[in-house]
Amino acid sequence: MSADIVLLARAADYAARQHIAQRRKGERAEPYINHLTEVAALLAEATGGSDVTLLAGGLLHDTLEDTDATYEDLEQRFGPEVAALVAEVTDDKSLPKEERKRLQIDKTPAKSRRAKLLKIADKTSNLRSMVTSPPAGWTPARLRDYVSWAEQVVRSCRGLNAALDAAFDVAHADTKRHLG
Repeated sequence: MSADIVLLARAADYAARQHIAQRRKGERAEPYINHLTEVAALLAEATGGSDVTLLAGGLLHDTLEDTDATYEDLEQRFGPEVAALVAEVTDDKSLPKEERKRLQIDKTPAKSRRAKLLKIADKTSNLRSMVTSPPAGWTPARLRDYVSWAEQVVRSCRGLNAALDAAFDVAHADTKRHLG
């Protein structure tokens, strides 16, 4: 158990340092680490903290996509399972945004159980933030499009964890209600 706590502390520290200058897109411009810790907390609560690889993946899930972190660095620091999970949920930023979004819908059904759990926690966190701090400059139509897209991605993640399904459903309903 103590090795798991050390791994999580190191993952939280690494994520905070990698994302130090990043802010959420919302009007409140919260530190990006808030999103990462919320995703990890959702995963911990839903699984009873039983899977340290999943929780570390939750903290690190955007490092390959949004920072200068490398797969090799993650593998060296956190082991091959954590690195592989982070890589599995990482979008290819060389592709256009619309293509990345389409690929998330198309490829999520074939992803591992851990990746699907992480996806649903990530989308839940994103929807929650749209209610409390919607992205600056996003029109209501763009917000509705995001909510619809998130639901399509999560569709293939359902049935793996009742707590995560319920958290997403609440966030989805709140967001739809908020957007009218």
